[in-house]
Amino acid sequence: MFEGFSPDTVDFMWNIRLNNERSWFEAHKDEYLRDFLAPMKALGQEVFARVAAEHDRGFIHKISRIYKDARRLRGGEGPYRDCLWFSIERPSENWVCAPVFWFELSPEHWKYGLGFWPKPETLAKLRARMDKAPKKFETLIAPLARQDEFALDGPEYARKKEAPTPKTAPWYNRKSIMLIHSQPNGEELYSPELVGRIADGIGVLMPFYDYFAAVESDPAPEGP
Repeated sequence: MFEGFSPDTVDFMWNIRLNNERSWFEAHKDEYLRDFLAPMKALGQEVFARVAAEHDRGFIHKISRIYKDARRLRGGEGPYRDCLWFSIERPSENWVCAPVFWFELSPEHWKYGLGFWPKPETLAKLRARMDKAPKKFETLIAPLARQDEFALDGPEYARKKEAPTPKTAPWYNRKSIMLIHSQPNGEELYSPELVGRIADGIGVLMPFYDYFAAVESDPAPEGP
């Protein structure tokens, strides 16, 4: 059962950032397992159980590893992450085309939301959807203007594309799309109520998940 993270969780993250080497990690591995990995697993499992029960999409969930990929380490970089995350998603061989729910905890803050990192071809299909039915997309995004939990984020094109309407423009010109909530670590992190906060937020984002998940199956748009 998830009972909340603890100040010891945050202390461990700061310490592994400052002591990112094998000898320190091995000497403090019990702290990692008890204070960081165990509550992260419990949180992920409970959020996943609620989401899967309330939104039947064939979801699975995954927990990240603290060990970095040794093949991608750059000179002087330590072998361990100072953050962990879990994801809730459909099984997919091509994750770059599928939206993903996620939660991440780092020394400074926690954040969660929905991420969509599509290939250029999938982005072209998304823009074609907005071109064809801009009012439908505006109806989808309208509730975001009435809440303050999630903010739109993601890199934008340097050369702006002509969106069908002003309201679609911030989405139309993204290379990837993220709807994110982020806040500094504090008392809410240490409460079991964090499960409901994340599960309820994912429920709010589910219409966006369904919209983005369907884009890949659209026909390729005509023209350049």
